Amino acid sequence: MVGALDFDTVRDFATALLIGTLLGIERERHKQSEGDISVGGLRTFILLAMLGAIGGWLAKLLDFPWILVAVVLATLVAVVASYVLAARVQPDALGLTTELAAIAICLLGATVMLGHREIAVALAIAMAAALAYKQPLHGLVSRLDADDVYAGVRLLAATFIVLPLLPDRAIDPLGALNPQKLWLLVLLISSLSLVGYVAVRLLGPDRGIPLTGLTGGLVSSTAVTLSFARQSREKGQADSAPAFACGILIAWGVMFLRVLAMVLIVNRGLLPRLVLPFLGMAAVSAGVAWVMFRRGAHDGSAGSGVPLSNPFSLTSAAKFAALFALVLLLVAFVQQDYPPGGVYVVAALAGTTDVDAITLSMSQYAQRGEVDVAVTAIVIAALTNTVVKALMVTGLGAPGLRRPILIGAAGIVLAGLVAVLLG
Repeated sequence: MVGALDFDTVRDFATALLIGTLLGIERERHKQSEGDISVGGLRTFILLAMLGAIGGWLAKLLDFPWILVAVVLATLVAVVASYVLAARVQPDALGLTTELAAIAICLLGATVMLGHREIAVALAIAMAAALAYKQPLHGLVSRLDADDVYAGVRLLAATFIVLPLLPDRAIDPLGALNPQKLWLLVLLISSLSLVGYVAVRLLGPDRGIPLTGLTGGLVSSTAVTLSFARQSREKGQADSAPAFACGILIAWGVMFLRVLAMVLIVNRGLLPRLVLPFLGMAAVSAGVAWVMFRRGAHDGSAGSGVPLSNPFSLTSAAKFAALFALVLLLVAFVQQDYPPGGVYVVAALAGTTDVDAITLSMSQYAQRGEVDVAVTAIVIAALTNTVVKALMVTGLGAPGLRRPILIGAAGIVLAGLVAVLLG
């Protein structure tokens, strides 16, 4: 029967009602706390959501979209009229946030009835979060400088402009270099690093050495190692060696977990073979870090943090892409004439400077069936990188920092080797 309600229709109307309630509660709280006299609160937003839902339902039922257009236009007129009246009463306390939210909630109600319920709910939750977290968002913006904004624009350009323009095919005789996939993996590394950088900016670099090691390890465990090693030799930092050791080892542990995250995204089938060695190495790092924390790392005032800069720039991305391409070519070359020993040599050499490139290249390499070789190569790169960083601490760090770091590095190497042999 025309116009009969079924379960899906009732569910969609209920969803529109809940969306209006969600946004309405947030706007009602805002209205009461700040004395806002703009378009409305809880009841108004519920009615607007239902108005959009009814318009969308009738437009779909009668196959006449102009009904929905008329509803949206009527909502727009009402919102504009409310804004004009409010402007006469409070000319110095006006904004468009509530008015735009009112129009959006009407459209979301219609979106539900037009068959896009999940999208409408997700957008409503995102809108509610943006409205509710006004102060934290404004605080985050205040912490950004021009370089951060420029880096964000460059990352967006690299993702939505550069990436689609790159060819999605191999361009070398060995069939190892696919520019689009290569750049996509560069963006993956940049995004992971950006997570750590944002955490440092939100929490502050001076919130304690262990916390800095945790967040800084997402950006660069090598940068954390170098910075803490140098700080440990500064005047007045002799008693902070356990804290610096704790921060360094935490950063190393985060690096091992970061490798697992990259493999999960690039080649999930390889993950079960890498979980044991890398969780083992991360556990050793965490264990020794905990011992160092108990010895004195609880004093968060020691040290001045790690001077991390925004991790994304087109220059650094191009350098990483070049390094990654070189590793891919070397792996493809040695696979033909020197397998598998040549791959292990390449992994060891790549690990002296960076683990990300060899991890991504081996994740792709494993898709050809060479899982054992890929697992061993990734572990070798991680162990080589750990040894190199331990040597950095030995050469640059204070005497009190060397012993715990060398003990931790030895435990990590042993855990990695044992896990590979058992696997």
